[in-house]
Amino acid sequence: MKVNNFAFTYGIGLMAVGLLVSMLFFPAQALHASLKGLSIWWDILFPALFPFLVVSEMMLGLGIVHFFGMLLDPIMRPVFRIPGTGGFVMAMGFAAGYPVAAKLTSQLWEQRLVNREEGERLVAFTTTSDPIFLIGAVSVGFFHDVSLAVILATAHYGTAILVGFMMRFHGGSASKKVTEPAPQTASHTSTRLLTRAFKAMHRARLLDGRSLGEMLRQAVQSSLQLVMVIGGLVVFFAVVIEIMTSIQVMPIVYKGIDVVLQLFGVPTALSEAVAGGIFEVTLGAKAAGSAPAPISLMHKAAIAAFILSWAGLSVHAQIISILHHTNLRYFPFVMARLIHGLLAATAVILLWEPMQSYRGATALSLPVMSLSTSLPTKPSSVLTWITAACIGVLLGLLMFYALHLAVKQCMKWLK
Repeated sequence: MKVNNFAFTYGIGLMAVGLLVSMLFFPAQALHASLKGLSIWWDILFPALFPFLVVSEMMLGLGIVHFFGMLLDPIMRPVFRIPGTGGFVMAMGFAAGYPVAAKLTSQLWEQRLVNREEGERLVAFTTTSDPIFLIGAVSVGFFHDVSLAVILATAHYGTAILVGFMMRFHGGSASKKVTEPAPQTASHTSTRLLTRAFKAMHRARLLDGRSLGEMLRQAVQSSLQLVMVIGGLVVFFAVVIEIMTSIQVMPIVYKGIDVVLQLFGVPTALSEAVAGGIFEVTLGAKAAGSAPAPISLMHKAAIAAFILSWAGLSVHAQIISILHHTNLRYFPFVMARLIHGLLAATAVILLWEPMQSYRGATALSLPVMSLSTSLPTKPSSVLTWITAACIGVLLGLLMFYALHLAVKQCMKWLK
């Protein structure tokens, strides 16, 4: 992901020097922030991300990604203008959260399964929060209201798909020859498609050539390296926010955010949450959940939805570090994150009243959860939500596929 710019590079260098000097004046605050970021990484991010990263690496080596890619190609190309392998990235990105989608996109780019425009479209809308974090950490841990997950999940994942549809226009005609689907013939039936999918999986497995033991070892090794990078970035941005607060820079940022919030009719008391979310998603979502009681829950949830969709500069840095060896550009990604954040916040406000009945039904159907610790556990209800989310994604893809087959049959009749 290219962000090469002379002024930008040296500007970052000067800020790094300023941060180092500030840390010398505020060592206690820097240490406290480091421990806070480390706690977030170890208790939430590491157990949530590491298994998904290992499994996704194994699935890529076994050719399962290529199997799903062939099956989903008739859906992903017309709707999102990306190859069918993007369907697997979308499912894994929605289930595992950031930055799993970026990792898979970089691997597809390395194998020349996507070009630059397709990769930029793919990573732009599949970089989302995972259900465990959205439900277990944000809804339960920060807001103490599991029923809030209904609105947050609907707004977050629904607008992510909308961003994906909007991103299909990214790239113009430059990649038209690559992304347009091949003409369909009568032999392209569902049975034929399934056969080709199995053949694609078999070819990919033969080309990989690694034993299962070696594949697992390399998957664990690369996943550990990525998780360590993620942890380092979380700790770093936690220190940055604390140091900026200590040197009285954050109050200036709060005032600037106050002006923007006033334009949208959002209470300015949420500016601290927005500022924290700009840098790090976990810190921002926690600040939104612990905002003063007089602020309406709707506005708190809208800000949390914006923060989850924007993802924070910490996640942006993770994405850049993962895609640095590719030719994918950062600007389409950051614009998609901003649009996603605004759409998700708007969706929460629009859906708030219509979905109150669903919130009540959810609160009654789910057991009361213990919040005696500051960091949430993973109750059975969270696993239920994850299963429902995965089933929802699969049903959505099947619906798109059925619609594609129906349109295809109608075109045959018209001919």
